[in-house]
Amino acid sequence: MSIALHNISKTFDSSKAVDNISVTFQDGELTALLGPSGSGKTTLLRLVAGLETPDHAEGSKIIFNNIDVIGNPVAKRKVGFVFQHYALFRHMSVFENIAFGLRVKKRRERLSKQEIRDRVYDLLKLIQLDNMANRMPSQLSGGQRQRVALARALAIQPKVLLLDEPFGALDAKVRAELRRWLRRLHDDLHITSIFVTHDQEEALEVADRIVVMNQGRIEQIGIPEEVFHSPLNEFVMRFLGEVNVFRGRIENDHTVFSGAGGSRTETDDKVKVMIRPHEFDINLEAPGSEFFIEALIQRIVTAGPFVKIELVDKQNQIIYVHLSHDDYKRLPLKLKKSVFLTPRNHQIYREN
Repeated sequence: MSIALHNISKTFDSSKAVDNISVTFQDGELTALLGPSGSGKTTLLRLVAGLETPDHAEGSKIIFNNIDVIGNPVAKRKVGFVFQHYALFRHMSVFENIAFGLRVKKRRERLSKQEIRDRVYDLLKLIQLDNMANRMPSQLSGGQRQRVALARALAIQPKVLLLDEPFGALDAKVRAELRRWLRRLHDDLHITSIFVTHDQEEALEVADRIVVMNQGRIEQIGIPEEVFHSPLNEFVMRFLGEVNVFRGRIENDHTVFSGAGGSRTETDDKVKVMIRPHEFDINLEAPGSEFFIEALIQRIVTAGPFVKIELVDKQNQIIYVHLSHDDYKRLPLKLKKSVFLTPRNHQIYREN
């Protein structure tokens, strides 16, 4: 099912949580709503679900497969909703939790007992918990409870799956395992899915497409590679990972900034030059290029998937560089050693 929102706003106590948003979610796509707390992403998800009603405005529409559903209640939208804190019924077994949505349907729509049993066990196999049907939620781990919550949402065979910070309450290791599992599950089911997250790594790893939100508005929409490597503005660049920021200026279509072998001038504050830590090369001698930064190594951290190096340049600005372990082993780097940094890539944003 495709979903299109046109000119949608939502106001709470004179504060706009969602501000005139238009966006389309493609059929069968897994889309991440990514942004900091208070950016409006959960409110937008609840508007899609029908749990919130948008402000009355000319041209406002929420379209499910060419039908405006703004006036439709949650039950008629055929959406499955998974909350951050599971919301499982503590007094019900795993089986009964998953079967709940099927049992409360109107009599004419309700499956037979055998059909309900068959569907629940099919879902238990799907979430790899088919040997835990009779356990109570208190007997499950956090990751297992979240999978049960997802199976319960899928039991009613929704056209759309909505997930609000589905892994936010879990520890990092379980969260990483579950997001890989969710991606495989989506590839098998191909249900139009929208999930809310403030975790950049989660969105980049799991989503087909990312909608970056800030202060109730959309900053950028694109596939993960596009959003990460070609951020449209400074907010997206900063939010999607660690970044080094330099002041600079444009001269003859070339970028000049205070760290590039020169001193700061009055015109240096015209643009911001942003470089991610992994986009630096470290040279032991000054390169032929004019675009380099001389800096002194202050700290080296080798624990982890890459080596983190903290340096300080001639303007006493701290610079962070990430190297692979292989590259680090090839370079005789040590504390208080002076080196030259050459960026392989950078983004430029004009000052407001």
